[in-house]
Amino acid sequence: MRILEKEIHKSDLESSENVLGGMVKAVADVERELLAVDAEMHADLEQLLLENGSSQDDLWGINLWFDEDGEDFIEFDSMINIRPRQGNRSRDVENPETREKIRKVVAKWIK
Repeated sequence: MRILEKEIHKSDLESSENVLGGMVKAVADVERELLAVDAEMHADLEQLLLENGSSQDDLWGINLWFDEDGEDFIEFDSMINIRPRQGNRSRDVENPETREKIRKVVAKWIK
């Protein structure tokens, strides 16, 4: 479990400790443009980012499918995304603008 500090290649995700059927869990901080990866649960990554100064409202859980490309690489699905007070009522990230911010964060860190 770690917050990325330098760019990694998508293939590096395969050597993560917590690979689950071809994917790795991640949490993006869309405000600070940080990405935490490699835990059994999104909530663990969320807690790591919170302990490092992130704000709850800026954190979104995703799955990264390292064998996929394009739109299929990022899956916007996590229990931490259920936030009725922010207008997100499902595990999916419903707001297109937030999805785009997440894509930018992932693109910043994973090549």
